[in-house]
Amino acid sequence: MKTLRRHFPVTLTALLVFAMTLAAGTNCYAEKHKYINLSVGKGLPFSDGVVAGKTLFVAGQEGADEKGKLVAGGIAAETKAALENIQKVLKSAGFEMFDIVSVTVYLADIQEFGDMNKVYKENMPDPKPARATIQAAALVNNARIEIAVIAVKQ
Repeated sequence: MKTLRRHFPVTLTALLVFAMTLAAGTNCYAEKHKYINLSVGKGLPFSDGVVAGKTLFVAGQEGADEKGKLVAGGIAAETKAALENIQKVLKSAGFEMFDIVSVTVYLADIQEFGDMNKVYKENMPDPKPARATIQAAALVNNARIEIAVIAVKQ
């Protein structure tokens, strides 16, 4: 009886998680993820995106060109390029900009928020997804911006 009491909370939790997973219409044990790797050959230790069920998680995208070099023109040009890179990952996974539900914007300088926001407004379709914008102490490659998104297929 002591063994049953000791393991009961763990067993009950596992059963509840399993039941919630089934109720959500997914089987986490049988479902495989799809990995989007547009940066193959660039030596990056992560995928550009991962599809899990109906959800796509897009890794932070900088305002870089196909060769991985930051585009010239400052925050406006980098923002536009970052959004274009996100669109490429979305398309590769069978998603669209309209499927984005959450955006996280990392800025090297919060003073560039207005210039970033202007380009963001022009390039992100309505209705706009939820968004958080923060200043980072530094970004890789001395980028001005990095944008990560989560998209969901209905």
